[in-house]
Amino acid sequence: MHYNELPREIKELLHKGVVIPALPLALDKNRKLDRRRQRALMRYYLDAGSGGVAVAVHTTQFAIRRPEFNLYEPVLEIARDEFLSFTERTKKPVIRIAGVIGKTEQASAEARLAVKNDYHAVLLSLAAFSNASNREMLDHCRAIAGIIPVVGFYLQPAVGGRILDVDFWREFARIDNVIAIKIAPFNRYQTIDVVRGVAESGRSDEIALYTGNDDNILADLLTEFQVTVDGNIIRKRIVGGLLGHWAVWTRPAVELLEGIQSTGYQGDLQHLLSLNAKITDSNAAFFDAANGFEGCITGIHEVLRRQNLLEGLWTLDENETLSPGQMEEIDRVYRDYPELNDDKFISENIGKWLAP
Repeated sequence: MHYNELPREIKELLHKGVVIPALPLALDKNRKLDRRRQRALMRYYLDAGSGGVAVAVHTTQFAIRRPEFNLYEPVLEIARDEFLSFTERTKKPVIRIAGVIGKTEQASAEARLAVKNDYHAVLLSLAAFSNASNREMLDHCRAIAGIIPVVGFYLQPAVGGRILDVDFWREFARIDNVIAIKIAPFNRYQTIDVVRGVAESGRSDEIALYTGNDDNILADLLTEFQVTVDGNIIRKRIVGGLLGHWAVWTRPAVELLEGIQSTGYQGDLQHLLSLNAKITDSNAAFFDAANGFEGCITGIHEVLRRQNLLEGLWTLDENETLSPGQMEEIDRVYRDYPELNDDKFISENIGKWLAP
């Protein structure tokens, strides 16, 4: 599937910039897939105004691919059904993204499953190429782009990513079926490398940039990057976010992005900088920054549990839990930043989301 085959409204939505939460995995107390709550999560994100959802990504747990669980395609199918049901009901377009990992054989098989299940693009992780050259990684990316449109992914080294230089991003952006990049190194220098590479690729207007920098979400969305290429200034914005952080408190995230888009990025700068700090502080609690992000998945689960979207913190790894002090940190940001949560929105709608 080529980018040109995507519906026009999907391409326009991608470049306009939207909220794209990274889907968590809903399990019951026996650590089996809770289909009812998995559907409820999808309904929450879509009704909250998300312009897309990323499925089978880090927050969905990479272990879904292991033979003893075999949940990769079942989760894709549940999400696909909810995507299609929402679009049929509301007539609103939604971007469908599936996570793809591993070396080329595995990633190609997952990309084909994404095509089979009507996804528009894949978020392509390069974590399996920890010691590979740029050429090896680019050959891999071209192989996957030959199957389905690709969203690049700069994953922070602290959680399994690797450093990717500006030369890589310049050549990656030149791959014909690359349509977007999620920038998530949690590093300002490396973020600029991606923007510069895209600007120098000659395809700047064809590639949408999305923040995955959960530690600096609002600053990313407010910044106009200016890169000089052959004497000309290329102006480029990060237009939206594909974020684990936006798997919780999603409705206010939608309102935030729509608000800054509507003002032409001309709001009260001091207010926005203060708000950026509040969002980052909240993310530190949810993602367990104090402990090297060990509790990032269970932190997200804890917020969803409080909102009754999940029943518990269960993950596929029985040893995965909140870190010491993380619960207290979540308590603190809930108390200190009540304007950032969407508990009321969820309480008013959760009955219909949990319905069959």
